[in-house]
Amino acid sequence: MNKKLVIAIDGPSGSGKSTIARLVAQKLNYTYIDTGAIYRAITYKAMQDGVNFEDEAALVRLANGARIWFRGDRRGSNVYLDGKDVSEKIRTPEVTRNVSYLAALSGVRELMTNLQREMGRNSGVVAEGRDIGTVVFPDADYKFYLDASLEERAQRRYEELVAKGHKVVLGEIADEMHLRNSLDRGRKIAPLKIAQGATIIDTTMMSIKEVVKAVLENVSR
Repeated sequence: MNKKLVIAIDGPSGSGKSTIARLVAQKLNYTYIDTGAIYRAITYKAMQDGVNFEDEAALVRLANGARIWFRGDRRGSNVYLDGKDVSEKIRTPEVTRNVSYLAALSGVRELMTNLQREMGRNSGVVAEGRDIGTVVFPDADYKFYLDASLEERAQRRYEELVAKGHKVVLGEIADEMHLRNSLDRGRKIAPLKIAQGATIIDTTMMSIKEVVKAVLENVSR
């Protein structure tokens, strides 16, 4: 595959898009862009600095001054914020509960969209998020939308958090996930939706290996 492609992967939380995007990027030796981590990093910074999530102007200033990058063999294995590795800190339930509010702000999204496009300039890219194929890279060579049942997505997130030592309740995770996805789909700016021309993959009953294979088979056609 000589041409450097842009591959966009969208979907709700827990659908497996981060894992799949990272592995597809690894297979193709492409740059992996975890856009969710970018918004999580800004959310974490706002929480640390005590910024009110209803103060859009303050949040835009905070986002504009933040320095975010990925490090780790070009696939985003570690997320850095203002010189510090925040890879684990941005994955807490507290950050998850707040990230949708920040991601709905037009000023923040504009800054982050420009950052994502700059990250993907002049290289093969696998980017994942909620508006990749619709807003960030609308002319992507390949677009995918990953989904799964709410029960399966909640179970995956529950197991992930328990493995990291968090004390969580499965039912609460499902409720929070349902709320977050409702907010993501209902926001006025760059809502979560299926991009035109996207290949839809229901990952509910699929293994990670099977989903990666399905994506790569579509890309190689």
